[in-house]
Amino acid sequence: MRSNPQVETKFKSGFISIIGQPNVGKSTLLNRLIKRKLTIVSPKPQTTRNRILGVLNQVEAQLIFWDTPGIYKPRHALDKRMVAAAYQSLKQVDAVLFMIQTGQRSNLEEEKNILKALPKSKIPVFLVINKIDLVEKSELLPVIDYYRQLFNFRQLIPVSALNGSGIEELIAELIEVLPAGPRYFPPEMFTDQPERFIMAEIIREQVFLLTRQEIPYASAVMVEEMREGDNNRPLYMRCVIYIEHNSQKKIIIGQAGGMIKKIGQAARMEMEQLLDSRVYLDLWVKVKKDWRENQG
Repeated sequence: MRSNPQVETKFKSGFISIIGQPNVGKSTLLNRLIKRKLTIVSPKPQTTRNRILGVLNQVEAQLIFWDTPGIYKPRHALDKRMVAAAYQSLKQVDAVLFMIQTGQRSNLEEEKNILKALPKSKIPVFLVINKIDLVEKSELLPVIDYYRQLFNFRQLIPVSALNGSGIEELIAELIEVLPAGPRYFPPEMFTDQPERFIMAEIIREQVFLLTRQEIPYASAVMVEEMREGDNNRPLYMRCVIYIEHNSQKKIIIGQAGGMIKKIGQAARMEMEQLLDSRVYLDLWVKVKKDWRENQG
């Protein structure tokens, strides 16, 4: 819920939802916009499970972004919650970024459902066309013409979330449409997520990157304990990777513990870089049968 702090003269602020189908680069875009690694990135679709808030602080404005789960036909109770969170993000925002990517065959039916849910008036909606670094400029023209006929977008902005092309233009366009408002968050704050959530997401990212098939989607991560080190000892962190079946547990652990070791080493390195501190990561794997069906 928004607070009501004092508005600075001529200062602008607002909430912006990033919405689209799975695997179009929404999380990469958010990381690029706020210039920090906040959300996990994977070539696998449906990586984001939660609505994640990221804050971009500018001299003249504060832009508050919602990165949402990709919208698709849900299969589990968890899927339904994720899709509901994405649609919920369209309420009480000041702008919407509807994101697609070049070269990807979209689910046209689902895409039209998303467009029907977008605000038709007052709230500006931008079409963000991602991965323009992978196509020739001439290939963008038919894409732009097609989407221009589907919806009355405020602007159609080609970007590369990966290398930063078009990002400054996108930020400038957003600041232009934002209302006068307060700093909802302190200048040093870049998310409302607790540190434990970010640490859990770092581990989950490595599960997505290092395992295959259903394993990443059947896994969840919980940080059970974080304890500051003393006497020059590293930060202690005990975390659990939950999966649904014993067969998946064997895959996560790997032969002679090889897979869990790879996941832990890669996650620990990123944690230490983010926290600027040594980390002792105590990583466990536990079975929690059919946990996705109990997430409604």
